[in-house]
Amino acid sequence: MHKSNTPDWPVIVVGGGLAGLTSALFLAQQGIQVLLIEKKAYPFHRVCGEYVSNEVLPYLRSLGADISQLQPARINRFQLTAPSGYSLETNLDLGGFGISRFTLDNYLHQLAEKKGVTFNLNTAVQDVVFRDDRFMLKLSNGQELTATIVLGAYGKRATLDRQLDRRFFAKRSPYIGVKYHVKHDQPKDVISLHNFKDGYAGISAVENDTYCFCYLTTRQNLKQHGTIAAMEQAVLYQNPHLHRVFTEAEFLYAQPEVINEISFATKTCTENHMLMCGDAAGMITPLCGNGMAMAIHAGKLAAEHTTLYFKNGRNRQQLEANYSHAWKKQFANRLQLGRTIQHLFGHPVLSEVTVKTLKHLPSAVQLLMRQTHGAPF
Repeated sequence: MHKSNTPDWPVIVVGGGLAGLTSALFLAQQGIQVLLIEKKAYPFHRVCGEYVSNEVLPYLRSLGADISQLQPARINRFQLTAPSGYSLETNLDLGGFGISRFTLDNYLHQLAEKKGVTFNLNTAVQDVVFRDDRFMLKLSNGQELTATIVLGAYGKRATLDRQLDRRFFAKRSPYIGVKYHVKHDQPKDVISLHNFKDGYAGISAVENDTYCFCYLTTRQNLKQHGTIAAMEQAVLYQNPHLHRVFTEAEFLYAQPEVINEISFATKTCTENHMLMCGDAAGMITPLCGNGMAMAIHAGKLAAEHTTLYFKNGRNRQQLEANYSHAWKKQFANRLQLGRTIQHLFGHPVLSEVTVKTLKHLPSAVQLLMRQTHGAPF
């Protein structure tokens, strides 16, 4: 593909979400040349709950990112409701903030450009081949590039997963995600999680007096009712809290953002010698509310281990082993717990019983939150 013996780039990051952007920022700070390839152009919306645990703030500050400039919503309370509307509320120990991906990703992109990261936007990576201790990448615009290290930060599911023959990709996932931005009368310091048959919805404030309203449900639920609007009326309206959102809020999108085939299956954090991070390595169930923080943390781990690779004699086997160990230690139990908690919600009776039980066991609620969130890093 590429005749030169010297790779074009020390590091190429595939995907410009939170894991990709923060890993690129860290690498640039270490003086490592990095190219980030993203298939869209900033700013753009993503299907995402848009709540971030405060655990990320020390690290973002170390990258030169001042999130307070973006005027995020400060969130310190949590509300959980059953399909009937029965609810519990608790304080969030660590707290978090609400910020749209439209704003946050664009801010980090601009910061990364200032710090020396090179971007190739509106371009997808179609194939990655590892040969002779380097990567060869084929892009949708016809370019062919080589790199010493590739970080896979391209999200939940991509054509590249098929090219890499990843095990989870062969199995269809039953889940879809739907997101709106709305104007709504709800306290800004509360993140609410509302259950309904075969799904759950989160609503929380982001910047500019706006709320992110995002839900997960099954393709079967949608298929049964024909359209998203019909499904919402038939199913989501049954929870009185959701009925109030749909009937009282001002919806700011003409059409919702929708994503198919969301998979919570176990994935690998290294694949064909690429270091996977963010949702490409494994996705926590949205009801745990911490995917954005985990993506940032995974980007940190990948970038730190990549930096050590260049500083300590370029031992690829050691890089992959050390990164895999660090990733599993940090995330494997959280992802497993998330999958377990997922089974308690979505079924009307089980959701009802779970919420009523947790209301009488506030210490259990706090424990679950601590287990699915990390410590400040």
